[in-house]
Amino acid sequence: MDTGAFVHIDFDNRIWAFRDYIHGKQQPYDDNGHGTHVLGILGGSGKASGGKYIGVAPGCGMIPLKVLDEKGNGNKEKVIQALKWIEDNMKQYHIRIVNISVGTTQREGHEDLIEAVEDAWDQGLIVVAAAGNMGPGRGSITAPGSSRKIITVGSSDMLVKNQGISGRGPTRDCVTKPDIVAPGNEIISCANCNSPYPYTTKSGTSMSTPFVSGGIALLLEKHPELTNLDIKKRLRSTAKNMGYPHNLQGWGMFHLQSFLKDC
Repeated sequence: MDTGAFVHIDFDNRIWAFRDYIHGKQQPYDDNGHGTHVLGILGGSGKASGGKYIGVAPGCGMIPLKVLDEKGNGNKEKVIQALKWIEDNMKQYHIRIVNISVGTTQREGHEDLIEAVEDAWDQGLIVVAAAGNMGPGRGSITAPGSSRKIITVGSSDMLVKNQGISGRGPTRDCVTKPDIVAPGNEIISCANCNSPYPYTTKSGTSMSTPFVSGGIALLLEKHPELTNLDIKKRLRSTAKNMGYPHNLQGWGMFHLQSFLKDC
């Protein structure tokens, strides 16, 4: 769920469906670029770069749901509608993972958004959300990443010093967050254009989140029987401790090789 998706060469023919909750268009598009960049990190094939800028899970199916406009703005009602569509169609499209590189900056009034992502989790979906870029202060996790149930991702290289914008816990309900961190600073991925150089650089926890979602997709390819709770436990047991407090780094750095290694 993001700003949509440009039909990038790196996405091959893997956009299985598209829903536009902003303008109601039928064909995939991205008038901002954020969603295309996130999707490239998650599952771009790297075709336009000769394999140099390849996503984590380059064979996965993709279903972009546009819930943000050309300025990257949106409202929680659109996100809730999109989550309901996912639940209604998860069996038809074999949806397992919901990547939410989106977060509200409002401190109050997002209980229904939290309830919606937790309902999706209870339906068996693996919901992965960004911690937000409101750090470095305590209690700066954005919703829906503040949910106690879902997997919340911060940026491992944006925790401290001048780049310390990654959201951190505890949440208002005293939940320790994020759950895990992954790279998010100056990440090169797909751009929303057919230019001679169809890649661009972006930073933030939005970029960290699809690293984890892509890793989960690879693990599910090997072990489709795993549940969302199984995935969460495996993330915890394979993360690499960076030596920071739990409300800053969660369980630690996401380590793809350890996460995928058979027990």
